[in-house]
Amino acid sequence: MVNIPKTRRTFCAHKDCRKHTPHKVTQYKKGKDSLAAQGKRRYDRKQSGYGGQTKPVFHKKAKTTKKVVLRLECTVCKYKMQLALKRCKHFELGGEKKTKGAALTFVSVLSLLGMGAKHTWNRCSDVYPIALSQTWSSLLCLCIQSILRRNTLHAQAKAIACDLVSL
Repeated sequence: MVNIPKTRRTFCAHKDCRKHTPHKVTQYKKGKDSLAAQGKRRYDRKQSGYGGQTKPVFHKKAKTTKKVVLRLECTVCKYKMQLALKRCKHFELGGEKKTKGAALTFVSVLSLLGMGAKHTWNRCSDVYPIALSQTWSSLLCLCIQSILRRNTLHAQAKAIACDLVSL
């Protein structure tokens, strides 16, 4: 998975800048095909009337991914340039940055609730280890602890924990 930040300091090649400036990063998307283009006009003219399909339709698709193209816009002079990346299956723009040493934390929901193995779950298994990032696991702990502090029923806490697990 490729994760690119939404801003990047890079060289602006415009004649007014010609230095490193902050750029706003967006993903390039293909625009709508024009009906006025010569090839489209010729194709429509040839297709009209009787006779069926007149040109070959491409079926031998070989590639499973497309190259990601970034559109960089200089925040100083508004000059736009494009930068092609390598092929990738998953692309994310401005996603959550990984922190060093913060691997996935495995959390047992029953241990969070402070219950023994004798309690049964209506929608979940007895011990449900889930892989969460550190921020999500701490948020889950706080949520369940606040429910238990308010002396609400264990059934409510279990239901909320099951809902959080299913996310």
